[in-house]
Amino acid sequence: MTAVQLTLIGKPDCHLCDVAQGVIDDVLNDLGDQVTVTLEKRSILDDPQLHDLYWEKIPVLLIDGDEHAHWRVNAEKLRSALEGSR
Repeated sequence: MTAVQLTLIGKPDCHLCDVAQGVIDDVLNDLGDQVTVTLEKRSILDDPQLHDLYWEKIPVLLIDGDEHAHWRVNAEKLRSALEGSR
């Protein structure tokens, strides 16, 4: 089984970031142990480079370093991407 690295880029007190986190949590709970996933949360306030790249797109979800979604995370699209990594 392949391990997948998810990175959620956002900032504190970001409503859309909280919604994205909820979608990610739901998808990961649904998949259970079918996929090995590591989730890292990063803030644009802590990293000037992330801020420059993503400030107008947050939340941004990366899968193994590649942009998967921004502004809104679609549960079905995320589930399909993670299931395809098996």
